[in-house]
Amino acid sequence: MKDEITRLQNELTDAAKNWLAMDGLWFLAVEKAYGLEAAMACDVKVWEEFSVIEARRISTRLNLPKHGGLDALERALRARLFAQINSCTISRPDPQTLELYMVTCRTQEARERKGLPFFPCKQIGMIDYPRFASTIDPEITAECISCPPDEPVGDFRCGWRFTKGMSDDMS
Repeated sequence: MKDEITRLQNELTDAAKNWLAMDGLWFLAVEKAYGLEAAMACDVKVWEEFSVIEARRISTRLNLPKHGGLDALERALRARLFAQINSCTISRPDPQTLELYMVTCRTQEARERKGLPFFPCKQIGMIDYPRFASTIDPEITAECISCPPDEPVGDFRCGWRFTKGMSDDMS
């Protein structure tokens, strides 16, 4: 049984790496053909849809309640594809708040290895995280703690704060 679980985890990790490679390759192809601004505009459109699709599929797979709050969001965040290939931590500073910190990021690490500047992913995160969270529970809001191109504020690649039943403001 343990060998089967390990095999399945390895397959999931490999599939997540393939997903990320495809995401990066299409982005680079659009950027090369039409420029960074066009690639970012296309990426925004992709994440507007993908974030909702991924959240719905995870909700169904994990049988999450429709208004499961931050507990459901935490389970869903741990089940995302990126969570299979990036190291992240989740903390709960108070009952209405959940914070996600991406400690490692394959995308940013690849860019560092190639001598490229950080990918300015905050624009995408501002689409992805709020849409993902509100699909899990419409009363959850998301805000950025820090994400490239922001200057780092801690020992993490990016950080996101989710709240339930508080402000509707998003940074």
